[in-house]
Amino acid sequence: MSENEVKDLSDLKDLTDNADLAETEQQAPAAPTMPLRDKEVDKQGRAYATGRRKDAVARVWLKPGTGKITVNGRDQEVYFARPTLRLVINQPFDVTDRNGQYDIIATVKGGGLSGQAGAVKHGISQALSRFEPALRGAIKAEGFLTRDSRVVERKKYGRAKARRSFQFSKR
Repeated sequence: MSENEVKDLSDLKDLTDNADLAETEQQAPAAPTMPLRDKEVDKQGRAYATGRRKDAVARVWLKPGTGKITVNGRDQEVYFARPTLRLVINQPFDVTDRNGQYDIIATVKGGGLSGQAGAVKHGISQALSRFEPALRGAIKAEGFLTRDSRVVERKKYGRAKARRSFQFSKR
């Protein structure tokens, strides 16, 4: 009887145990895990990203600093006067525990203040994941990297607004 011949299940068990030992001896030690993406910064050491929400488009530059956020040349408290809008902008930093570690310079065009705040949040999230690729998982889990594609529906002819009909008059 050869050594690979199997007569019953106990022989099969012995054979698989020997094969497992041979495989573990041949395997090389695992390489340390590397981030899937590289750090993307420009010559000044800033990460750039574009954020979009409704009709607003935000260009965002992120660099290490003291936590100062400048939007269209003005401080965030001046530009976004409502505290809820400032809360929206700071969400990516709260999720990643990076409050006060990065300076943000953003230029925003189009849309209203709410859409602009969402666009800046989207841009900050994208730039943060480019500056620190290890944070991408936490940011993506919160849904901050996904562009919110909801936009205002256009007005149709024969309608008062996008869906509202004109008032019906029987006579």
